[in-house]
Amino acid sequence: MANRREFLKASALGAVSLGTGVNTFHIGKTKRHLSDELLGHGDFQYRLDRAWGDLDPARTPVNNCHEMVMDRRDRLFMLTDHPKNNIIVYDTGGKLLFTWTLGFSGAHGLTLVDEGDAEYLYVTDSGLGKVVKCTLDGNVVMELPTPLQVGTYTETMPYRPTETAVAPNGDIYVADGYGAQFILQFDAKGQFIRKFGGDSFLQPDKFKQVHGVAMDLRDPKNPTLLCSARIKNTFKRFTLDGQHLEDIYLPGAFISRPVLDGDNLYSGVCFGMSEGNYNMQLNKGFITILDKNNLVVSNPGGTAPRYENGKLTLMLQEAPVFKHCHDVCVDRDKNLYACQWNAGGIYPYKLHRV
Repeated sequence: MANRREFLKASALGAVSLGTGVNTFHIGKTKRHLSDELLGHGDFQYRLDRAWGDLDPARTPVNNCHEMVMDRRDRLFMLTDHPKNNIIVYDTGGKLLFTWTLGFSGAHGLTLVDEGDAEYLYVTDSGLGKVVKCTLDGNVVMELPTPLQVGTYTETMPYRPTETAVAPNGDIYVADGYGAQFILQFDAKGQFIRKFGGDSFLQPDKFKQVHGVAMDLRDPKNPTLLCSARIKNTFKRFTLDGQHLEDIYLPGAFISRPVLDGDNLYSGVCFGMSEGNYNMQLNKGFITILDKNNLVVSNPGGTAPRYENGKLTLMLQEAPVFKHCHDVCVDRDKNLYACQWNAGGIYPYKLHRV
């Protein structure tokens, strides 16, 4: 299959000048080490570049590469839980632009919001139980109160936030994915509104590890909230006031956060695990891609999606490419960037769309 993007020239970014506390670099040339093997299925196939994001670990170390987002200047902001550099910024060619840190050793979730006059990042630290809003150069402009501070949790309820999503009206939704399993809703100024969800294996409006949350704006007149119930192998859809609408069951997929791009829904799969079957495929993972009808159309690194009598069959890793695929970012040319955790300090991979 011909590479539709092979002849696109990589855009060159100019010098970056940022404020105090930001380390600025311009390192190396565009890196391309494409594999011959195609990953994925149907119209969503890719060539893998394992070396795309490689850096000097003595200078720019990572523990886990948790999440990545792209700003309107096509810069890729990658979150790591190494306190020396929580944010590592690349261009699409894999060149390191700059880094900064909040000193978070539990940095986990990264959400980019375009407010028109400026873009901002929401960062969660699941260890400290913090959610902060930052400028793109790392200045904290707001910290959300904890659920204990606003009186919606008791002292015995754990709070370990993993992800955020921001609605068109500015409301902020925090997934307490490693804590008490609630979605917490705040207004744009950080005032608490409500919580919904909670911890239950059987109840459809509750979660088992609400690891990720994202705003689904594919129907602009009817925005909804997509949440990953990771241990249930399920994306759950809610109204913006917390009413459960539907489940999207992905058997075998220990899914991370939902990532929306165009008509498609993407997610990193950390390893295979079937609901009711806890024989996990450790140190394995893949990426899963769904269409606008919630049908899986491709699994780069995984088995081909197969439906029997309208139901999706078990999905597992097939190609030994990923260890724990924690997040996926999509650029304007529909290439993918994969972040991995518990993977021995691996930098992000790039998957070139063909």
